[in-house]
Amino acid sequence: MTLRTLETLRESVGSLDGTRVIVRCDLNVPLRDGAITDDGRVRASLPTLNALINAGARVIVCSHLGRPEGAPDPQYSLEPVAQRLSELLGAPVAFARDTIGESAREAVDAVEDGGVVVLENLRFNPGETSKDEQERTAFAEQLAALGDAFVSDGFGVVHRKQASVYELATLLPSAAGLLIATELDVLDRLTENPERPYTVVLGGSKVSDKLGVISHLLPRVDRLLVGGGMLFTFLAAQGHPVAASLLEKDQLDTVREYIAEADERGVELVLPTDVVVASSFAAEADHEIAPSDAIEQTSFGAAGVGLDIGPDTAAAFAEAIRGSKTVFWNGPMGVFEFPAFAAGTKTVAQALTDVDGLSVVGGGDSAAAVRQLGFADDRFGHISTGGGASLEFLEGKKLPGLEVLGWA
Repeated sequence: MTLRTLETLRESVGSLDGTRVIVRCDLNVPLRDGAITDDGRVRASLPTLNALINAGARVIVCSHLGRPEGAPDPQYSLEPVAQRLSELLGAPVAFARDTIGESAREAVDAVEDGGVVVLENLRFNPGETSKDEQERTAFAEQLAALGDAFVSDGFGVVHRKQASVYELATLLPSAAGLLIATELDVLDRLTENPERPYTVVLGGSKVSDKLGVISHLLPRVDRLLVGGGMLFTFLAAQGHPVAASLLEKDQLDTVREYIAEADERGVELVLPTDVVVASSFAAEADHEIAPSDAIEQTSFGAAGVGLDIGPDTAAAFAEAIRGSKTVFWNGPMGVFEFPAFAAGTKTVAQALTDVDGLSVVGGGDSAAAVRQLGFADDRFGHISTGGGASLEFLEGKKLPGLEVLGWA
């Protein structure tokens, strides 16, 4: 089976002119005091929305935002997203104050050809994320009643079996949007015959979050660079004290196995040679640079906590990245939210912009980091909109939101 696309949707329903098309986007943007702090996911939805608008469709956008408990919660309203979408499209965007109720029906009835309406947060209804298939299906049926066709374009949720991702796609003529098609093309290039040298850079807080990715990619990569909080489990696995740094003791044996496998496969495993150690986990904490095998020898002793890779490590990582033809990066190198501990992440991001080949930022915290640190999206080959979905794809897992669209 092959992925159903906008083109195949046109073939199945005929002209999209006047057709009510429900588009499942991932507009789960960060908000602060009701204002969007990073509109990357909104902008990523524009190619598909514009394609449908230009085809004369009546576009009904739905998405989740945050984790409301299956009931309306004003702090998770999509209204700021609808306003931003209107600005980006340069046209009015209607907003329905519920998802399947009277406001939604009235807004959909009023939308004209080429017009757009945004429904309120899907997760205000417990049926969206219910573990009960019948409950999800009942909610999906109410959504389906609003449209004539369905386009799935929220790559960040395709690893979830949720009503608007899976069941809705079975109830209407359905297809993947342009964003999902782009994400799959990039991920395919990372797993099938990538141009070499191929380097994967992994960070973030926990090794346990990346076990499947490491296992699946070790046979495929030339270099694996490890930073972030997970580096301390690697250092501890080699017998180095890590003071009060984040450590997953239950993963030490698994990490030792990965270190041995990398050696057996001839994969260059690059671990930090120096670390920025702080007196505490705080933005203004005192900090020192220590060799990675002497973290407890700072003035903080066993109370020290590693919060970033050191400058020598950052320079070595940058050199390895720039010497690669394919690079996938997921997870910051340190606590980038604190300026004093953002240098490692910024150096890695800068190196990715210099890659003569394919550079991929793997969504989630990595995408947030590059934008917060001032890098424009177009300086990278691709910034994924789906951190968890990207990782599960790279683990070789089946993603229900893709399978229901014909991806096999």
